[in-house]
Amino acid sequence: MTWYTLLVLAVAAERLAELVVARRNTRWSRARGGVEAGSGHYPAMVALHTALLVGCLAETGFADRPFPPVLGWAMVAVVLAAQGLRWWCVRTLGPRWNTRVIVVPGLPRVAGGPYRWLSHPNYVAVAAEGIALPLAHGAWLTALVFTALNAALLTVRIRCEDGALAHPAAADARA
Repeated sequence: MTWYTLLVLAVAAERLAELVVARRNTRWSRARGGVEAGSGHYPAMVALHTALLVGCLAETGFADRPFPPVLGWAMVAVVLAAQGLRWWCVRTLGPRWNTRVIVVPGLPRVAGGPYRWLSHPNYVAVAAEGIALPLAHGAWLTALVFTALNAALLTVRIRCEDGALAHPAAADARA
């Protein structure tokens, strides 16, 4: 098993940890009247993120992509920075963070941590990781395809999230 396979598996393990946190936070939100929006695009998001991990390993293996040292190590640093930003988002939002769009009516919008500067910092982390993880080992096709599909998905996701945050009581009608 190569170091790159271990890196991709570590990112996969991190994603599983996110799902554990998200499940706990879903229970917290729903117990407080949380309303989900955009559940229709959630399966596509799960499939795309799973395909990123599979694509990284498949492309480097089947296309025999070489490790580009300068680019590769720089991209590993970006992957690590993306993880740091992602978990800063999770910590800042606390029990309100989720992989789904669930808004608890009556709670103020979070304006601390990375949300002080960006409306959707977690998606910056996702975009950076989606480019950097494949490029860490030369999987440029996976980086390109993921980035294009992720841009389309994030257009839907951010519109959904912004709408739910603006009108939490009506969020379930837009799901």
